[in-house]
Amino acid sequence: MNRAPITAKGAELLKAELLRLKTEDRPRIIQAISEAREHGDLKENAEYHAAREQQSFTEGRIQELESVLSSGQIIDVATLGVQGRVVFGATVELEDLESEEIVVYQIVGDIEADIKQNKIAVSSPIARALIGKEEGDVAVVKAPSGLREYEIVAATYTD
Repeated sequence: MNRAPITAKGAELLKAELLRLKTEDRPRIIQAISEAREHGDLKENAEYHAAREQQSFTEGRIQELESVLSSGQIIDVATLGVQGRVVFGATVELEDLESEEIVVYQIVGDIEADIKQNKIAVSSPIARALIGKEEGDVAVVKAPSGLREYEIVAATYTD
């Protein structure tokens, strides 16, 4: 089985989410289902169906998180000791050579990826183009709009 990489900080966040789902959300949903049952006919009870649907999503997320945390490979980014080279967990400052725009991304595991927080999945095209390169190198990324070139300005390794 292939073990999915997760940063140490990402694993902590996933564990916190799992704890919240189990100790707060799950009991709240069970209470909502219980209250909805008291209202009588379950076939036409919208509150009951909404609570059951929410329970289904929550239980699915709990299973997903437990699976990822039990089978994932937790990598502590700070202990890698590969300054200047882009590897999993690196925070990379890039300059788009066409627009001269500076962007910063952290390369994280697939489940941690969140573009709103500038965290990109290790399996994404841009991360695959960056892995193994060093500061000063130019990475060519196949984007939907065509090829884009980024110069690696800096690669750092902090949580």
